[in-house]
This record gives sequence, structure tokens and C-alpha cells, in this order.
Amino acid sequence: MLREAAPDEAARMILGGTLTHGAVSVRIVEVEAYGGPAASAHPDAAAHTWPGPTERNQVMFGDAGHLYVYLSHGIHHCVNITCRPAGEGGGVLLRAARLERGHDVVSIRRPGVTPHTVARGPGNLGRTLGIDMSYRGVDVFNSSSSPVLFSPDPPATDQIRSGPRVGVSREADRHWRFWIAGAREVSAYRRSPRAPAVTRPVVDTRGDGGQ
Repeated sequence: MLREAAPDEAARMILGGTLTHGAVSVRIVEVEAYGGPAASAHPDAAAHTWPGPTERNQVMFGDAGHLYVYLSHGIHHCVNITCRPAGEGGGVLLRAARLERGHDVVSIRRPGVTPHTVARGPGNLGRTLGIDMSYRGVDVFNSSSSPVLFSPDPPATDQIRSGPRVGVSREADRHWRFWIAGAREVSAYRRSPRAPAVTRPVVDTRGDGGQ
């Protein structure tokens, strides 16, 4: 169960699963794990939870399995699934996905974008699924009432690759980004210019053939 897993374990559980909103379904091929504040079991200075509970991040401190949606750069809706017990804080950012169903709907939402790039990157993934701030807090495992549903289907262990998270200036060398080897939809690794010098070797950051 997500609420019993460390953030990196939860990320592996979510990787490969299907997220469905209406007519659109995607398979998650890239994720990033994020932990909690300093006093939590998994402190993570790069996480939105680091300052403790706020109006913005309160969903992250709720039960596991709920959507935490935030606005990035004022335009991109980024989608996370919470993964820790209530009160602790933690979640998994959905970074990239493969479009499985709803191509006609997505062609209207993202006209002219190629199938393997349509949900590459957190903002593009949110737009592809049609998820905005109004979906913040929905339970993705509640099939009786939730408009957004998640179905797990983790890949084989030997198909999972890991590396540092994209664009974070703190905890920049923590290998809490996971992707499916060979998935073309995986995004490119970009290190924050504010991050310190590399202290750990960086593995193949696109996963055996990602574009």
C-alpha cells in the first residue's frame, strides 16, 4: 500500500500504472518521488512539504492515493499522487506518460503534437489528461466517485531505471527519479544551475532509447 511505502518505493509502485480521466488513459513511464519535512521519516528539502503543512501543500499531508495538483510557472498543472500516512507528507510526481486511449480528445487539447511527446513532462501530462486545480484532492482509488482513476501495473524490476530528479536545486543528487527503460516518452534530464556540483555518477538519463 502507498501509505506504508517509502516515497521511492511508492514511485516504483506507481510507475507503469494507468491513469484515466474520462475518455483519456495514459500509462505512466516516468515519475519522481518526494518526501516530507525535516522531522518526517523521509526528509526531503526539495519537496513542497519541506516547510510543513500550508494551504498550498495540505493535500500532501492527507491520506495516500490522492491527487496533489499544483500550478507551475503560472500555466502548467503538475500532477502528483500522495504516498504517505496522513500528517507526514510525501508524494510522487508524474513526469511522463504514454497515451493509451483518447487520441481524438488529446488531438484537440494538444493539436499537432506527436504521440510520444504529447505527455512528456509534468505540465504536458496534466494537459493531456485535462487535469487542473479542480481535481486537487480526489482519491484515485475510489472507483465509485472519483473522476480520475489509477490502476497499478508496475514493470519488471529489470526494466526500471533511476537517476537524479529534474531541475531541483536541493537534494539534487538523490536518485528518486524512475523511468521505464526504452520508453520514448521519457523526458530529458536537466540539472538546475543552482544545484551544487555532481557528487554521484549520473546514469543514462533517458532510459535506453528515450527521445
